[in-house]
Amino acid sequence: MPDPNTDPAPDARPTLEAVAARAGVSRATASRVVNGGAGVRQPLVDQVRKAVEELGYIPNHAARTLVTRRNGAVAVIIDEPEFRIFSDPFFSRQIRGISRELNAHDAQLVLLLVEGSGDFDRVTRYLAGGHVDGVLAFSLHTDDQLPAIIQRFKVPTVYGGRPESPSEGGPGVPFVDCDNRGGARTAVEHLVSLGRGRIAHIAGPRDQTSALDRIDGYHDVLPDAAPELIAEGDFTVEGGARAMSALLDTCPGLDAVFVANDMMASGALRVLRERGVRVPEDVAVVGFDDMASVAESTEPALTTVRQDVEGMGRLMVRLLMERLDSDTGAWPESVVTPTELIRRASA
Repeated sequence: MPDPNTDPAPDARPTLEAVAARAGVSRATASRVVNGGAGVRQPLVDQVRKAVEELGYIPNHAARTLVTRRNGAVAVIIDEPEFRIFSDPFFSRQIRGISRELNAHDAQLVLLLVEGSGDFDRVTRYLAGGHVDGVLAFSLHTDDQLPAIIQRFKVPTVYGGRPESPSEGGPGVPFVDCDNRGGARTAVEHLVSLGRGRIAHIAGPRDQTSALDRIDGYHDVLPDAAPELIAEGDFTVEGGARAMSALLDTCPGLDAVFVANDMMASGALRVLRERGVRVPEDVAVVGFDDMASVAESTEPALTTVRQDVEGMGRLMVRLLMERLDSDTGAWPESVVTPTELIRRASA
């Protein structure tokens, strides 16, 4: 006959008391183990975990929150229109890296999209409710309200991308970014090495630091480039196509173009093909990001600057978890990852 103190009825949900009895420990000790608390000797931890597995016990989320003071959830906030989030592989790769690392830390991803000023009120209410342990925010713009909201509620945060200023969102808030300026410099130096003498640039929107850093990298190599050789896009395929058309109309003698991301580069290649311009014979093209689904499917295949987008998503989570686990509340250092030129047929 089953022991009523250690074995639940067939249809009953196992209780914490049953776990404690099976493991031969107090209920308080069992609670600390299953809810992530500290201060329990390893042999007892092993006994409790074995009892949890044998009984099929599922920890109570509310109890875990009381013990750890954690919700087990992290908000990922992206200040971009929905169509960009689900059409640009950059975002899917970064979210995939974040999701995988959060899974490894037994934390839930909560995705919050900001498409207009009205969405900031919704985000403010959500953060004020204390529903998440921290925030990962990326694709910020210079007029963004998010840093002020985050600072107001003192939510532990890591930014994806270099903030506009070191104090944005509060002192010491770390970020993860790639070496945008150095990567752009490498791209333009490659075009120069090919003997190209009139190199244009399709830039990203100037309200984002990644675009500004890539413009700076272009100017590092070509400080005297004529202003008409730079056209601004919006990091979308159509934005790249429009910018490429404008450049061909105003600078018909250009022989190369560095494009600030692969999505715009694919639009630029389409326009060049439609205009009868041969790539790379007439115009060499280099992109940025190395989104394989884009760069390997263009015609010709795109030479581009690789950044480890998924790895950067993982790093954002690790920095946040390091902060949450810190006894002192000290922030870890920001991380800038290297880039690499990937040569294909377009340049």
